Amino acid sequence: MYLTPEEERILAGERGPTLQKAMEILVALGDIYEADRLIPIKSAQIAGVSYKTMGDAGLEWISDLEGKVQVPSILNPAGMDLERWQEMGVSAQFAEKQQEIIQAYRSLGIEVQCTCTPYYLQSFSASYGDHLAWSESSAVSYANSVIGARTNREGGPSALCAALVGKTANYGYHLDENRTPELMISVDCELDASDYAVLGYIAGKAAGKRVPLFRMQSTPHRDQLKALGAAMAASGAVALYHVEGVTPESCRKDFELPAEQLTIERKQIDEVYETVSGDGITECDSAAVGCPHCSPEELEDVAAKLEGKVVDNNVWIFTSREVAASNPRLVERIEKSGAKVLCDTCMVVSPATDKFSHMAVNSGKAYAYLPGMCKVAATIANIEKCMEKGGGAHSD
Repeated sequence: MYLTPEEERILAGERGPTLQKAMEILVALGDIYEADRLIPIKSAQIAGVSYKTMGDAGLEWISDLEGKVQVPSILNPAGMDLERWQEMGVSAQFAEKQQEIIQAYRSLGIEVQCTCTPYYLQSFSASYGDHLAWSESSAVSYANSVIGARTNREGGPSALCAALVGKTANYGYHLDENRTPELMISVDCELDASDYAVLGYIAGKAAGKRVPLFRMQSTPHRDQLKALGAAMAASGAVALYHVEGVTPESCRKDFELPAEQLTIERKQIDEVYETVSGDGITECDSAAVGCPHCSPEELEDVAAKLEGKVVDNNVWIFTSREVAASNPRLVERIEKSGAKVLCDTCMVVSPATDKFSHMAVNSGKAYAYLPGMCKVAATIANIEKCMEKGGGAHSD
């Protein structure tokens, strides 16, 4: 892989040991994937934030780093709401470790916005064709597919290294030839808003790591595309997809239709709604919405569904701190029911979820991850049914 003279100096250690280690990792990745060079990135989104998944070894590693990131950089969700962690039932010991992780990242110049939906942040926009180094699977899918930006599914360390250097290796989804469809998926029915998460769960299992092209009877909007991509990234490993006539590259490029084709039918979607993921021998004892984090429009939908109702069980609504702060009336309307609007975290990466046995979710991503990562069974449903099944919502 070609390196500029300045990149060679960084690799030789002339800019300090942290940048040297970052460059070594980027060069190693470039060599493995046969990249020709490093390319500048516009921004980085860094995973490996929750103490639940990082542990002491991860905390020690980032605490030893020095320097500042070279591009706008934010974080993936942490293991708790950084302000309301006690309300979640998080222990003081966990909270202390989590705050140490946050401070270590802050010392590197990373903005402490812990969210899987960086594209909703006013100061963190991405545009068609931008090269990025994002690591959270649903954010990667959204950037590649809905925005038309270019990023690989970075690991936490590689995204951090790219942020420190300001560049990433030019391979994978940064290249045109890796962005063409490999599988045609036709959907033979009209879809409701909640169906896209289930469709993604089914499609991800079929697609694996391949790039699917969807032909749909319905026209999804951005939140539905977010749900579709998040589910495919979790049940499979899809980092890029196209929807005919909807997503930007499908509108700008004349793709050759893939030879392999499959059809997803209504009955397959209904079967997922009827199936508990994990050991669901108990009734739902909780509900959560916001995996990925809610948009303002989704908060409005939740608020409308809870209008005039109260919940008997734990109901968590996850969003970014910026979105919550920009929509205080929606937060107030939701919390009037007894539900909590939480920031900085989600049900998948927080240890607070472990106390539940069966959670109702509207997310294909959570439906895929909860049994394995949290040992919690999951039922997938639309928002209204989540509030009823998991939250025990009823008229006040």
